[in-house]
Amino acid sequence: MKADARVLCTLLRGKRASGDHAGDLAAFYGPQAEQYDAFRERLLAGRDTLLTDLGARLPAGARLVELGCGTGRNIGFLGDALNRCGRVWLVDLCAPLLAVAKRRTADQAHIECVEGDATRWQPPQPVDAVYLSYALTMIPDWQAAIANVERMLTPGGLVGVVDFHVSAATPSPGHARHGMFTRTFWPRWFAHDGVHLGPERLAALEARFETVRLTESRNPVPYMAGLTVPYYVYIGRRRTV
Repeated sequence: MKADARVLCTLLRGKRASGDHAGDLAAFYGPQAEQYDAFRERLLAGRDTLLTDLGARLPAGARLVELGCGTGRNIGFLGDALNRCGRVWLVDLCAPLLAVAKRRTADQAHIECVEGDATRWQPPQPVDAVYLSYALTMIPDWQAAIANVERMLTPGGLVGVVDFHVSAATPSPGHARHGMFTRTFWPRWFAHDGVHLGPERLAALEARFETVRLTESRNPVPYMAGLTVPYYVYIGRRRTV
């Protein structure tokens, strides 16, 4: 409860927007870095679903990138698939969270933690898969991040995303439709902490990549009884032509 209270106090204060994105991230997440994972285990649903599915699709010796890796917690959801990877890069712009990731993966020589911008950082060679877990909604220039993912993938390589979102008022066929309360309340609530919800990110992924998997669900929010926030799990493939 004490750890949750510290995180909640930081969330209630909100994330500053000084124009220095890396500095703003450090100021917001630094005080909660050690409690970051425990609180978010209940909030960030679908990570195990994404990474179990993505891991099953990786070839032996795969090169893998996580953009917006935070504390490195997500990589654990890969299970045995992580041991089959040849090289893994965990990339984040927030130094305090990345310091936790470095400690967590220090005994795994094939994992490298990199302080880098998801819109510009590139691995030394094309990779088989890239994933973002609750990170795309926090990247100001998310369009550039998606384009950067495409550039780093081999032809036929996979992109995986799990994140919060809300639908358009009239979504395209086969997609969930969220009511007015969901479409207005959650974007305002999360924007206070620098998380920006909308239908645009999922639509951009579907337009740029060949969809392999898409599921849309809802998850309860800690300490907000009766309220659920929508999220999606997406896997796409870079087109070969």
